[in-house]
Amino acid sequence: MSDLREAAMTSKAWPFEEARRLLKRYEKKPPEKGYVLFETGYGPSGLPHIGTFGEVARTTMIRRAFEVISDIPTKLICFSDDLDGMRKVPGNVPNPEMLREHLQRPLTDVPDPFGTHDSFGAHNNAMLNRFLDTFGFEYEFISSTEFYRSGKFDEVLLRAAERYDAVMEVMLKSLRDERRETYSIFLPIHPDTGRVLYVPMKNVDAARGEITFDDEDGREITLPVTGGNVKLQWKPDFGARWAALDVDFEMYGKDHSTNTPIYDRICEILGGKKPEHFTYELFLDADGHKISKTTGNGVSIDEWLTYASSESLSYFMYLKPKTAKRMHFDVIPKAVDEYHQQLRAYPTQDATQQANNPVWHIHSGDVPQSHMVVPFSMLLNLASAAGAEDKDTMWAFIKRYAPDATPETHPDLDQAAGFAVRYYEDFVKPTKTFRAPDEKERAAMEDLASRLAAHDGPNDDETLQTIVFAVGKDHGFDPLRDWFKALYEVLLGQSQGPRFGGFVALYGVDESVALIGKGLSGELS
Repeated sequence: MSDLREAAMTSKAWPFEEARRLLKRYEKKPPEKGYVLFETGYGPSGLPHIGTFGEVARTTMIRRAFEVISDIPTKLICFSDDLDGMRKVPGNVPNPEMLREHLQRPLTDVPDPFGTHDSFGAHNNAMLNRFLDTFGFEYEFISSTEFYRSGKFDEVLLRAAERYDAVMEVMLKSLRDERRETYSIFLPIHPDTGRVLYVPMKNVDAARGEITFDDEDGREITLPVTGGNVKLQWKPDFGARWAALDVDFEMYGKDHSTNTPIYDRICEILGGKKPEHFTYELFLDADGHKISKTTGNGVSIDEWLTYASSESLSYFMYLKPKTAKRMHFDVIPKAVDEYHQQLRAYPTQDATQQANNPVWHIHSGDVPQSHMVVPFSMLLNLASAAGAEDKDTMWAFIKRYAPDATPETHPDLDQAAGFAVRYYEDFVKPTKTFRAPDEKERAAMEDLASRLAAHDGPNDDETLQTIVFAVGKDHGFDPLRDWFKALYEVLLGQSQGPRFGGFVALYGVDESVALIGKGLSGELS
């Protein structure tokens, strides 16, 4: 057994823990289909959001962990529920008025308001595929519309008609009395209007594989359950899909967790084996509200990639999946810097530590080297102090701090410099609030400027930090964090920042002395 596999068998990293649990499913014999199937679902009623990405990213992490501890082949399916009826017009799309007349029609039969695809469902599916391809995920995409209409779902749909009463019994227990009166697991698609109908069944003919119902106008209609004429309600659809595809693993948000016994039981009634599950906590926006793809709140994938690398987003998704996460722009700098800290640690670690390191799971074991010799948080402060409007300005300072670094040899640093300028302009600059120092702070800053101006020793982070530290101590700041807080607020317009000695080393001693002078004279406010 390799060192990594041996470490993986005891690793406390959650992807390895889930992989070991999944492996127990096939302790006695491998799957008859020849592979272990991971699935993620997507409801394309609106544009894909960052939570959708997180689901695929985390599932992929478990899949790769499984491949370390087992030789059984794996597959990942991304299933789009695009046969669902459009229940409301999303608030973040163009031409919303054109969509209103298509309410309740399957998303793949609704015209594309963007005018770029055959349908709204096809547009959103394309967006999903583009997002997932950006991150290099290996997956097979399945459209619910194609799955139903091609006949691939027919066998399970006929079984659902045959075992209708058993499936209905499971569902009726979970419904309020008034809903039970009209509920059916089958949703017919009206042959004339094309709308998905929520109507009770007058008859389910298991022998013929047909349902009979009255439409909204009272006309009796009989349809086969096969061929895409009928779709299943979403809870039965979940379990039926597991049975039809023989899914081994699926994760979903906490809002689904109370339905897990329903999904499982329906899967078993329809002849399948319930998969292993993983329930994650939800993503929240800046105000603590659940992120919604129809309202477009929170941070989108494209927005994150405007200000930071895809790897930093994957790192954020790795952290504590069972803890609710606030997805707002202020989480980005911390995620970038922590990701690179883990990258730098990785080469020094043994197999057990590497198996527990998030970057192993982000890169599936093929972990790159970090060239971020300047933290992202420091780059933001540099952009602020230097008034940088492009990364060339940033590089003029970076080169002095790290003479051997170039955009070619340090591509991740080069990319981060550009991200830092954008992030500073959009999020830091509008919120900066400078203040004047009090008498004690003014005296300390004048002293710091004098000591820096007189300094003729090394200009490295530690030496300069020692000078800054000594000034704060000599002027009676207790705790010392009050001294650093004053420096940030007077000179950078914010209440916190990186190690100030490191900032001086990056920005330059002479430039820092000049910055202190501007802060003391009120030129920065």
